[in-house]
Amino acid sequence: MIASDKCLELLARHRGDAVVVTTMATAIPWQRISNTALDIPSVGSAMGHAADFALGIALARPDRAVWCFNGDGSMLMTLQTLVTIQRSPAANYRLFVFQNDEYEVTGNQPTPGAGLISYPDTARAAGFTAVYDFDALEALEAGLPDVLSDTGPVFVNLRIAPGNEPAPGRIRPLAVDIQELRGALGVS
Repeated sequence: MIASDKCLELLARHRGDAVVVTTMATAIPWQRISNTALDIPSVGSAMGHAADFALGIALARPDRAVWCFNGDGSMLMTLQTLVTIQRSPAANYRLFVFQNDEYEVTGNQPTPGAGLISYPDTARAAGFTAVYDFDALEALEAGLPDVLSDTGPVFVNLRIAPGNEPAPGRIRPLAVDIQELRGALGVS
C-alpha cells in the first residue's frame, strides 16, 4: 500500500501546469503540498462529484491537462461517471482513485464492497482502455511516465494505506476557487 502523503508529493512533482481537482481525504493534504489557482478542492456538498466536475473542466479546456484525485467512497457514489468520462473526447483527463476501502473523513467506516470491488475492472467494464493500478510508490513512480503520456481519458487506481484525515469542510467558497481558476486559465 502507498502512503497518501508520499503519493501526493510524487504527483505534485509531475503535475506541471495541470488543473487538479481534489476531494475529501486528498483536499487538505494537497493544499499543504500545492496551493495554486489551478487547484480546486471539491468538498462538502460536492462529495461524489469531483470526477464529473473535473471532466467539465477537461472538456472546456482540451489544451490543459486535468487531473482528478477522487476517493474510492466518492467514486462508488457515482460509478456511472466512469461511462460518461470514457465516452467523452477528454484526451487530457486523468482520474486518480485513491482506494483505501474506507470513508476516511467520516470516521474510517468500510466502503460497501471493501476488499471485493475492483476499480480497475470496473473502469475497464465502463470502456476505459488506459487503466493503471498501483499498490507501491516505486511502481507508481516507474509507471507515471506512461500514465501521463497515454491518451486519455486515463484511469489510475492507487491502493492507499488507511489514514485519519479529518473532514475538510468548505475551505472557502467554491465560487472563489472557480474565479481564481478562470483567471489562471485566462478565461473571463
